[in-house]
Amino acid sequence: MAKKKNSVQSLIGFERFTNYGIRTDKAEIAFFSVEPTNISVLSAVSVDTKIHRMMSLLTAVPELEIIATDSCEYFDSNKAYIKERLAKEQNEAVRKLLEADMEYLDSIQVEMSTARQFLFAVRFRKEKESFIFNRLNEIGKVIKDNGFIAHRLDKAEIKRMLALYFGTSITGDMIEDVEGEKMIMKGVNDNEGETEKLGGE
Repeated sequence: MAKKKNSVQSLIGFERFTNYGIRTDKAEIAFFSVEPTNISVLSAVSVDTKIHRMMSLLTAVPELEIIATDSCEYFDSNKAYIKERLAKEQNEAVRKLLEADMEYLDSIQVEMSTARQFLFAVRFRKEKESFIFNRLNEIGKVIKDNGFIAHRLDKAEIKRMLALYFGTSITGDMIEDVEGEKMIMKGVNDNEGETEKLGGE
């Protein structure tokens, strides 16, 4: 029996996007993107200040979760396609072009492999929407007051983040707004097609 491929949705229990983030089968999660600081250029005193501000933030908002992910996509599917082409290609000129493409992808992947994005995540269980709205505003203010530059992720940004986090060969556009949306739309389109056929007979 073929192993069923897990979708991003099934990996996180995704149900739908909300006004503030995503709804999973266990909680609603909102995300803040945090602008990173290059501590290698800071003095020891400045680094110590940053650490104490982070401690202060986590004390004020103990439910805050910290996430570090890749901030750029990899090119696994592209490289797999080129390898497949190389295995079949007989034309030497074309092979050289394919090899050059592979070298280029390798080089830019190495350059971007150290790129990271940092996020704060907040989970809400059964709170009302008005509470979530007010609480996120409060958290945003506390983050800012502690010297961090951050903004709450919108739907497009969350899709991209999930795509990068859970799969290197998928894009954010492939993540449905609601789990099962594509199957529902496929059923609607199939029914419309059958109706058109019947109408034309």
